Amino acid sequence: MTRMGLGLLLLGILASVPSAEVRAHPLAPALLDIRESEAGRADVSWKTSLLRVPGSNVQPVLPSSCRAITSPTLIEGTNSMTTRWSVSCEPRSLVGQRIGVEGLARAKIDALLRISLADGRVVLRVLRASEPFVTVPERDGHFDITRAYLGLGVEHILLGLDHLLFVFGLLLLVGGVRLLTQTLTAFTLGHSVTLALAILGFVNFSVRPIEMAIALSVFVLAVELARGETAQPTLMRRFPWVMALLFGLLHGLGFAGALREVGLPAAEIPLALLSFNLGIELGQLLFVFAILALRWLLRVRLSPLPTWTEQLPVYAMGSLAAFWCFERAAALLP
Repeated sequence: MTRMGLGLLLLGILASVPSAEVRAHPLAPALLDIRESEAGRADVSWKTSLLRVPGSNVQPVLPSSCRAITSPTLIEGTNSMTTRWSVSCEPRSLVGQRIGVEGLARAKIDALLRISLADGRVVLRVLRASEPFVTVPERDGHFDITRAYLGLGVEHILLGLDHLLFVFGLLLLVGGVRLLTQTLTAFTLGHSVTLALAILGFVNFSVRPIEMAIALSVFVLAVELARGETAQPTLMRRFPWVMALLFGLLHGLGFAGALREVGLPAAEIPLALLSFNLGIELGQLLFVFAILALRWLLRVRLSPLPTWTEQLPVYAMGSLAAFWCFERAAALLP
């Protein structure tokens, strides 16, 4: 009953996502990156996902005093489109100017705004439909940095279907509050360590092989679940916290890749890193508590189903993980 209840939740999640959008991060945030080379002059990069809500059109809005001085250059990636151009906002600096993104409500996404000012400061904001514009501050306080990176961490984990699916698999694998707590703590410790090491420059890696390995970790967990509890116990079942720790190290590199793409303020790297990591943990806890609460409701209200249906969510999880493996392996080919 426990696995079946969780399994129905998984199938419901997968069924609610169109097949063309079953990716690790289906509706990724847009990224508006503005780098001020000197007062009043800046290079602009506008990155959006190729997967979007039909009819939506998100566009950056720069200050009215800014004019384009170069033609836009389009760069199409595997899942995204990037437009780059330069602007002149002379004689004014970007400080005190109003910048934002239109169309977020219809697109059902957020946008990350990163501004690198000429004096070396980095301003980062998460733009949402409720607050799509921001006035560039003269200086960023600790509260602003904490709020921005905490929100980024929560958003990244909740948009990361591959990471959530791995945590979901742990909930299916592990029974008992104590062992589940140990396993989730080990996973948290693992990805926190590699996230910090990678961001601080102690570990160098290529993003695509890591994404492939993360998909493989979900597939391996699905295979273990498919074996069932009656099979000969493996090390993964006897010591799930060890497996969670090792795979957590891998997932931490995935988190680091996302944070590297956004960037960190040079003068506040420890605070930004801590806030991002806390955001990931907060998002993970919200997911776990939501699943456990829904499992309790299903246990109370759902009628017993045939035992063979218990394997359906495991096969769905494994099939999706296998799809990711093939997709990401293909991306590694020259």
